Amino acid sequence: MSVGKFCNREVVITGRETSILETARLMRRHHVGDVIVADTRDGQRIPVGIVTDRDMVVELLAEEVDLDTVDIGDVMSFDLVVVKEDADLLDTVKQMRVKGVRRVPVVNDRGSLVGLLALDDLLELLAEQITDVVHLIRNEQESERHKRP
Repeated sequence: MSVGKFCNREVVITGRETSILETARLMRRHHVGDVIVADTRDGQRIPVGIVTDRDMVVELLAEEVDLDTVDIGDVMSFDLVVVKEDADLLDTVKQMRVKGVRRVPVVNDRGSLVGLLALDDLLELLAEQITDVVHLIRNEQESERHKRP
């Protein structure tokens, strides 16, 4: 299974120069807890960082930073884990665990952003798979009952 098959293709993107307030508004408008920071190179949006709502609370609000003195480029996470859309899903989960990240931008062969794989997406997929297994067991038991009353 490839990451590209399961990633969310609707990603909220902004530039490094975006204000903290505008980023918070983007998160609210789109009902997301993160924004990918991307640079535009040769018409491609190349992910360079990520900012989460938690980053903004812990790093800015809790420290009483004057929000007019910083922008998203100052607070984004620079150590970005990026995966290609044809990467194996299970290998990517292992990489996320090792790196301790809950979200990874997904890129095409040119390095352009095509999606985001988040822990929430993985949990939803896992829940579906577990439900399928439970139904399989139930169906097998029911079939057995009908064959051998």
